[in-house]
Amino acid sequence: PLQQYLVEIEQGKLQVLPFAWDSRAKSEGGQRWYHNYSHEEIRPEDRLHWRQPLQNWNGMCADCHSDGLVRNYDADKNNFNSQFDNINVGCLSCHGDMSEHSNTQKNFSKKIRSAISQPVGLWLREIGDKTAHWQGEKRDNRFMDTCFSCHSLRSPLTDGFKPHTPFLDQFTPQLPSSPNYYADGQIKEEVYVYGSFLQSKMFKAGVNCLDCHDKHTMKLKIEGNGLCLQCHSNEVFNVKTHHQHKTNSTGAQCVSCHMPQNRYMGVDDRRDHSFKIPRPHLSDKYVTPNACIKCHENQSNQWASENLKKWHGQPKSLSKTEEYLFALNLVESITLEQHLTIVADEDLAVINRASALDMLPFSTQSISSNILSIYLKHKEPLIRLNAAKVSLLLSPVEREKHVAPLLADSLKSIRVAAARSLVSSEISPVNQSLFEQALNELFVANETSSWRGEGRTNQALLALEVNDTLGAEKLFKETIEIEPYFDAGYINLADLYRSQQRTALVTSVLNKGLTNIPLSGGINYSFGLHLVRQKKLSKAIIYFEKAMQLTTDNAQYAYTYVLALDGLGQSKQALNKLRSLADSYEDKTQLKELGLYLSQKLNSRSDYDWFMRL
Repeated sequence: PLQQYLVEIEQGKLQVLPFAWDSRAKSEGGQRWYHNYSHEEIRPEDRLHWRQPLQNWNGMCADCHSDGLVRNYDADKNNFNSQFDNINVGCLSCHGDMSEHSNTQKNFSKKIRSAISQPVGLWLREIGDKTAHWQGEKRDNRFMDTCFSCHSLRSPLTDGFKPHTPFLDQFTPQLPSSPNYYADGQIKEEVYVYGSFLQSKMFKAGVNCLDCHDKHTMKLKIEGNGLCLQCHSNEVFNVKTHHQHKTNSTGAQCVSCHMPQNRYMGVDDRRDHSFKIPRPHLSDKYVTPNACIKCHENQSNQWASENLKKWHGQPKSLSKTEEYLFALNLVESITLEQHLTIVADEDLAVINRASALDMLPFSTQSISSNILSIYLKHKEPLIRLNAAKVSLLLSPVEREKHVAPLLADSLKSIRVAAARSLVSSEISPVNQSLFEQALNELFVANETSSWRGEGRTNQALLALEVNDTLGAEKLFKETIEIEPYFDAGYINLADLYRSQQRTALVTSVLNKGLTNIPLSGGINYSFGLHLVRQKKLSKAIIYFEKAMQLTTDNAQYAYTYVLALDGLGQSKQALNKLRSLADSYEDKTQLKELGLYLSQKLNSRSDYDWFMRL
């Protein structure tokens, strides 16, 4: 619904202008120019400013908006020589090489024909069934990996990608967790479809993209509830006793309740593909949206919950596993046993279990091979991938023993994750060749993304692990040069200099960071820690307070600020400040412990009781 425009600010770099054309019909509010970020100020020193890497077409946009895109990024010159087969998305994006294609069906290449053909069968409902079941040849939904190549939030492993290739052989996906998703898995930020759809019961049942979308136009096959009624009973679901709204009204549309939409890019409404049931009774506790209140904006979650209860009875309670998962997604502390319960629960969607695996370091700093080895050998690729990513929790000896087999995995994302985990391990001769191949794939993946700050930072951190401090220093400096408003470049370079006891350089780098990005909570916090090491606590506390104010969801910053107040002898003030702050953070564990300590120190029973209830 919008058109964006590009300008070549220097040879090989096309940047996206911040003004876009709203191409919707005038009756829908379109046919006008608008600013992509009219709801917030994007200053020149912001990463989202149109001249910065995150607004670069070559790196951010081109691969999903063109056929056969190869970025051809030159890291030394910091420019692109991007090439493509077609400037727009066309046949090649899904069908690949069509050199054998002719005007007649007979001469389609066997490769192309087999890639797009679907197994013979139907979704059928027998008498009494509420929902259809697939009857016919076993479905092969692997073609969706081609769809997911663009309809996902992911990190590329290769320069350009090809259809008919496993998704995990070309990308490492972002999984459903904070801050991109709400605690229950609903979409929050711009995450596209992959992370939502893989959570759904429909995906588990074998439904694929082409059941709802035309394979060439991508438009819906049927408008309105008829699309859902292909599989879901009209007599059960398309009646007022189910949807409780006037027939043919917006509220009576299946998608209004089960696929609520968020607006991105100013005018682009996209629906959530996890197909969840509205659960307003959970919204207050877990800070989750629900479709009821999205429409009835003047009503409360309690109002919605009471009405649903009248219509459909008492809502189904969350299982213990779901409670643990929601808490984990809210970045609340759970025990290791609770965490492992999520990962082991086969009733959960595989992608949710994989996401929980990825967050295992939130609950423990080490784990036994008896627990993790099961998942390192798991049949589900997403489980293996994220087990490999967290295998740093194993001891070095166990890591080499249990992770090395994944160096030969059929999927590149898993091989790369295994190599990343084993970088600092001693590799046995029998695995050395496979390790070097997978490590090279890791270097290529980092190089592919080195046009932006994260890519070079990842390369630098890898260099540190192999004790190449000169290489790491060079890469951190390059990170700052190519993306001067990416705070991790300054923080990591300062940490490197601190480890080398080059205090003057630490000061210089962090001062430069504060000059370029004065509103970075991370740099203010790092500078505060630097001053503490210089025994300048009274000056450090100013930066801790600023970091806390700039990053209001980081409990660590609040903890350090209050601890610094106590260190300056202002314990009563610290306790009062902590009481005023603690309830506003999702993760209260550290703050609660600090509150109990200060309460005991000041012998304040009322404060102690308050923090016990927190």
